[in-house]
Amino acid sequence: MPLLNKLYAEKWFDSDAEFNALYPLPIQALARYHWTPLHIAEKAARFLAGDGNGKILDIGSGVGKFCLAAAYYTPKAWYYGVEQRKSLIDHAESAKSSLRLENVSFIHGNFTQLDLKKYDHFYFYNAFYENLDGTDKIDDSIDYSGELFNYYNRYLFKQLQQKPTGTRLCTLCSLENEIPPDFHAVDLDMDGLLKFWVKV
Repeated sequence: MPLLNKLYAEKWFDSDAEFNALYPLPIQALARYHWTPLHIAEKAARFLAGDGNGKILDIGSGVGKFCLAAAYYTPKAWYYGVEQRKSLIDHAESAKSSLRLENVSFIHGNFTQLDLKKYDHFYFYNAFYENLDGTDKIDDSIDYSGELFNYYNRYLFKQLQQKPTGTRLCTLCSLENEIPPDFHAVDLDMDGLLKFWVKV
C-alpha cells in the first residue's frame, strides 16, 4: 500500500466505532452481529496471509469490513469479497473508495458461481447461518431456507476438499458443517468461536 494511502486510512482503524462510521446508520446498526470486529479481522488476516501475497476470499462479505480491514493489516495479500446483495456491495465499494485501499476487490454474486480454485485461502463468518429459522437476517432481499443452508454447506465442503495441502481457512461462529476432515484446527480464540485451519 502506498505510504500516503496508508496514512490516510489509519484514522479509520482506531476503533470499530470509527470504522463503522464509514457506513450509513442502518448499516452501522447491523455491525454487532453481522460485521467482523477489527481485532478479529487483524488476527484472521495475519493467519491467512502469512508472509505471502496470496489471494484470499471472504465468502459472504457483506459490506466488506473484513476484506477492507484485512487489506489494511496485510497489504501484500489480495482480498476478494463475494456477496449476493448488490446494496451491500455498493456500501463496500464506497468504503473502499474512502479508505483508498488497492489490494481488495468485491464481487456481486453467489459464491457457488465462482471458481474457488482461483483463491488460495478463505475467510468464513458463517454466511449460511441466516438460512436457519429464528436467526437474525441482514435484510429480506434474498431467499432463505434450510435447504439452502444444507446446499451451501455441502457445496463449500466439496470445494474445500479439492484444495491443495496447505490451504488455510479461518472461521468465525461456524457450525463446522462446511469443513472437510483433512482441515485441522491449528489454533483458536474467543473460546473457540474463532478458529484457524490448515489442510493437511
